[in-house]
Amino acid sequence: MQKDLEAEFLSDFEQNQNIAHKICRMYTTDQESHNDLFQEITIQLWKNYSKFRGDAKFSTWMYRVALNTAISLYRKSTRTLKTDDFSEVAFKISSSEYDDTEEQQLEALYKAIHQLNDIDKALIFLYLEDKPFNEIAETLGISNVNARVKMNRAKEKLKAILNP
Repeated sequence: MQKDLEAEFLSDFEQNQNIAHKICRMYTTDQESHNDLFQEITIQLWKNYSKFRGDAKFSTWMYRVALNTAISLYRKSTRTLKTDDFSEVAFKISSSEYDDTEEQQLEALYKAIHQLNDIDKALIFLYLEDKPFNEIAETLGISNVNARVKMNRAKEKLKAILNP
């Protein structure tokens, strides 16, 4: 049973691991912090995988866990991320190297996004991922109307930062 659960988790995770990398990119500024956050997100996903009921898509659930992990760790420390010991995990996940060549073209946007508060960052991230507002609202645990209002305000903040 445990091996089946591990195999299922690995399959789901490997298909969607770019979600974790993108969230790490959004909430960290250097490769070491990126790797630490990626590891912590992976651990939290594994710890909570048995609770995943399948009511939503795996990717939606993964966004929620990953964003909550990133926001929690971001708020707990100024830049030093505390992580769990990864050696205790019974399986190994091969992490493909994150290719950020396309992301470098968006560096100005990322710098502007880094200036936003945690919720606005999450909204913009999900919006850039072309998620519909109902999925954004579900992921963040807010109403659809609230998601739309917050999104418009976050867009205005970004415009002000990018075009002073």
